[in-house]
Amino acid sequence: MGIASRARQQVQESNPRKRPKSLKIHVHFSPSTISKLPNRPQEKKEIMNFTLNVNPNPNPRLFPCSLNKKSLMLAVSSSSLRCYSSLPHQPLRNLLLQNVSKDSRMHIDIFDEVGIGGGASGVAGGLIHPYSPKAKLLWRGAECWQECNKLLNIAEGAAASGKPEVVDKDLDHELGDVIVWRRGILRPATTLKNVDILNENAQNCIGSCSIETMDEDAAQNLVPNICVPFNSAIYMPQAVNIHPQRYLQALFVACENLVSDLTALGSEGNKICFHKKSVNSLVELAGEYNAAIICLGAKSDMLSELSGRLPLRTCRGVVAHLQLSEDTRDEYGTQSPSILSGAWLAAQGPRNLVMGSTWEWKSRNYSSNVCAEEASKALEELLPKASSVFPSIKNWKFTSARAGLRAMPPLTPLGSIPLLGCVDDAVNGNHRCKYWVFTGLGARGLLYHGWLGKLMSQAVISCNEDVLPPELTSWRKILR
Repeated sequence: MGIASRARQQVQESNPRKRPKSLKIHVHFSPSTISKLPNRPQEKKEIMNFTLNVNPNPNPRLFPCSLNKKSLMLAVSSSSLRCYSSLPHQPLRNLLLQNVSKDSRMHIDIFDEVGIGGGASGVAGGLIHPYSPKAKLLWRGAECWQECNKLLNIAEGAAASGKPEVVDKDLDHELGDVIVWRRGILRPATTLKNVDILNENAQNCIGSCSIETMDEDAAQNLVPNICVPFNSAIYMPQAVNIHPQRYLQALFVACENLVSDLTALGSEGNKICFHKKSVNSLVELAGEYNAAIICLGAKSDMLSELSGRLPLRTCRGVVAHLQLSEDTRDEYGTQSPSILSGAWLAAQGPRNLVMGSTWEWKSRNYSSNVCAEEASKALEELLPKASSVFPSIKNWKFTSARAGLRAMPPLTPLGSIPLLGCVDDAVNGNHRCKYWVFTGLGARGLLYHGWLGKLMSQAVISCNEDVLPPELTSWRKILR
């Protein structure tokens, strides 16, 4: 008996109830959140092993349908714009990996009216680490960091497959084909109070993303001419910086590669189709699909069915792209880390920096375009903050600015916790479609998306919200 067959038998024995012969799933994603799926180099072995290991939870309701159905219809729909971080992807990955049997059939339709990474999804600065500004480990930070690194490897593997879709004609070709810069992040202490807080919290870091404390001399060995006002800084050598748009495009290629992998395993008839359009109402999905996941970030409440139902706060952020002046040779070190401070600096090569970000609360401006006036105001706000720790910023010239609208969740004693859960009651009438919401990732979507997406896929496949940690569904209490 093969691995997949044994896994199927285990699920059937643990939950012998009658299952439907087919299941249609609709995943409604925010812009350009095209799923990050296993890359080709891992091929058959990972796919088969993942089928066994994806669910460490002994809950017999988990994955009762996916291993036994004959067909799966999956649609991925995204809005034109969204906040920086609404990047759910794992439902696609897990749903596909749970359907590797030869008689399974999957047709995945992806809807995105602005293209892959064409909206605010591609705007983020790309700095990723699992800590708060005070260097305290975020809620479930270790799990999120682990899943995040898996997806970075998947994206890089997909990019290595050589498909031209990974590097779009509109991207910055002077950056080469890099998706991930692995050279760490440096944070100087900017107040005397922060010195003690950062040093204390650094002692409780996780091994997979360690924190080193250092003085100004050590910091200048990493970033020449950096200013460390209070002679104290922390350094996260394993933290990373990514190119978000290339990352999203590489993950879409990974989706296509996975379908090819499944076909090679003998499961034919699987398709992924991209449609440059959006879904405007949940009712549109009611007749065709069995489940819908709404991942629209700050645009979630633009669906009439969800208006006023989600306790989200909106916040527009502008980032500025800078290049080193042509007559200047003082390039940013090829191994120098990015910088966190009052304004962050994400290094993308020796002559390219991204600087951010502004915080305009209660904004309803969904456009990623930035007018000259808004760009000027952003520079007036960000440049003094950046120059206080990196004085050489004066040698860099502004080239462009982009913006995104964050979907900020409510503040809780545990921090800003995203919003997940079933929202069947949002749609009136008797529909077979089951609706789920996945939003409020705020400014940490690049960290959160992997682990939360994995949880969401488990909840959707099992039709069981209880697989989600209660912290993720506590937002309902706020609305009562």
